Amino acid sequence: MEPFDIAKLASYRENNRIEAKAAKGGLPRSMWETYSAFANTYGGVILLGVKEREDGTFETVGLTPVEAEHLRQDFWNTVSNRSKVSAVLPIESEVEVLEADGGIVLAIHVPRAPRDERPVYINNDLFGGTYRRRGEGDYRCTRQEISAMLRDQGAETMDSKVLDDLTVADFNTDTVRAYRNRFRAVRQGSSWTDLDDERFLRAVGAAMVSREDGKLHPTFGGLLMFGNDYDIVRECPHYFLDYQETLDPTIRWTDRVHSGDGMWSGNLFDFFFRVNLKLAESLKTPFKLNGIFRVDDTPMHKAVREALANCLFNADYHGVRGVVVRRTPDKLVFENPGDIRTGIEQMRLGGVSDPRNGLVMKMFSLIDVGERAGTGVPDVFATWANAGLPEPQIEENFGEADRTILTLMLEADAKPDNNEQISDDYEQINSSNEQITDNNEQLNGLNEQITERQRIVLRFVEKSPRATYDDMARAVGVSSATVRRDAEILIGCGLLKRVGSRKAGQWEVQRGEES
Repeated sequence: MEPFDIAKLASYRENNRIEAKAAKGGLPRSMWETYSAFANTYGGVILLGVKEREDGTFETVGLTPVEAEHLRQDFWNTVSNRSKVSAVLPIESEVEVLEADGGIVLAIHVPRAPRDERPVYINNDLFGGTYRRRGEGDYRCTRQEISAMLRDQGAETMDSKVLDDLTVADFNTDTVRAYRNRFRAVRQGSSWTDLDDERFLRAVGAAMVSREDGKLHPTFGGLLMFGNDYDIVRECPHYFLDYQETLDPTIRWTDRVHSGDGMWSGNLFDFFFRVNLKLAESLKTPFKLNGIFRVDDTPMHKAVREALANCLFNADYHGVRGVVVRRTPDKLVFENPGDIRTGIEQMRLGGVSDPRNGLVMKMFSLIDVGERAGTGVPDVFATWANAGLPEPQIEENFGEADRTILTLMLEADAKPDNNEQISDDYEQINSSNEQITDNNEQLNGLNEQITERQRIVLRFVEKSPRATYDDMARAVGVSSATVRRDAEILIGCGLLKRVGSRKAGQWEVQRGEES
């Protein structure tokens, strides 16, 4: 996270990483909701001694050194009380007493909590005191969101559960045979190749002996890898794998593969190899020989395989909306339910492997699919950079349907919708009058034709006038940075108006001017 700079105070605005509190009369109670929200989302900075003006800019309230020291001591006394806050996250150096024009500012840096500490909640109330950050405000988490965080707490990955009501006979025999053939080709000389199916499945982690009855049963990871869709959805009602190909804009899908169509097993192994072949078709293959044989497996093919594998390794299959892989002429998009367990920054840097489905990852790695050292995503970035393509974009959406989205552009002159980096720490907007430029969309006057996406924004806020930028982004299907630019464009056209403050105000659609 970019360090907070007190010298730039006037340029900051409240967003999903910054919250201002006047705190002139002591620590505000709402501060602890923000503490929980930052810890359960991206992390952030709480500024005490700062208030938000009507136009959204910041100004200090004139805290004295004595008042600031009292706030600092009060904060540490309160945050250390486990009946008030479930986890103590900041360290002494992350609570700064800073001098600014007009008074002292206390900057409390709240990091994103490690997954074994999430959810961070307040007032000793797990279901009533757990918050997350959305745009400029904090919201109370649903039971579904809290359950997802609790699932991620354990040291064991969620696919290690033994399913006592199933046997290995419930696995899809064709999938098991196909996997064993690939294993035999990759692991020549392994003693496991001569094992019978039951012992082989136990060796790779697809089955374990239950502590309940002492018999061999599938693990959840084994069921995901080798099971049939109808058995998997009994364990995970929201389980769904979906490949959508749209190469002709006049046709909804030019090709589609999904786990519920009854035409194939619907498991992860078969989905991976079916979809990988289709994704490979989207990549240009240079003519290259190894001896007398043509080499078709380029670094980009390997990177796309890695992206698809990571999507499957890290999905929360108990979450909603399932895994979605989309192919269009200019991009590939990989979406999986669940947030990023290590956070966007660490995922981008690599070096830390913390898959949500460790057994699934192990089984794929045994047939040389996927990286175990946490280098997969950095390799994708490096491959795209070497190819001169736009940097891959990682988006992490929170809410009842937590999602991780990786977008790979396939054309050097193409720009993703979320042109501003999605993980931008502060998403600063320096002035509401700043000239808006959105790639190829230049507005020269009130009568300029608006885009279909901007029409959708107008229709949405007309029905939901108190919608946040994040609400609008989910409704339209783009990032909050993109929809923020759309709103500014609509305001500039006189089609949209913001009435009231940034927090308590609402949107008004100006009727009669939409073309």
